Amino acid sequence: MSSPQSQQNSTSDEDPHQVMDHKRKRRMLSNRESARKSRMKKQKHLDDLITQVTQLKTENSQIMSQIDNATQHYMKMDSENTILRTQVLELTDRLQSLNSVLFIMEEVSGLAMDIPEIPDPLLKPWQLPCPSHPIMASADIFQC
Repeated sequence: MSSPQSQQNSTSDEDPHQVMDHKRKRRMLSNRESARKSRMKKQKHLDDLITQVTQLKTENSQIMSQIDNATQHYMKMDSENTILRTQVLELTDRLQSLNSVLFIMEEVSGLAMDIPEIPDPLLKPWQLPCPSHPIMASADIFQC
């Protein structure tokens, strides 16, 4: 067995420069490993962000498509509503003309005529014959 004296001599026999070099090498290896881990973490974060950008671009494209479809549907409905409003005006004019003829016939013949009333558009504002003013927009206004 070695005595405590011999162990002390072996540690004291080591060169302090070798001990410092050994510590420096360990520190360098530790720093390299830390730097490698940091670079890997940074690369993973970058990859995650790129994936997220791709996903958001896909979602944005789908939303823009939905907006375009909704706009087209709105324009189609607005066009149909305009046609229906025009037809209401035309039919209202025809009814007024026919009522005038019936009223004249009633006056001339003396017979009672059943003259239908013309509905007042102000009592039912959802049936107003005036055309609406659509807001013209497309999905392109949301693109940056």
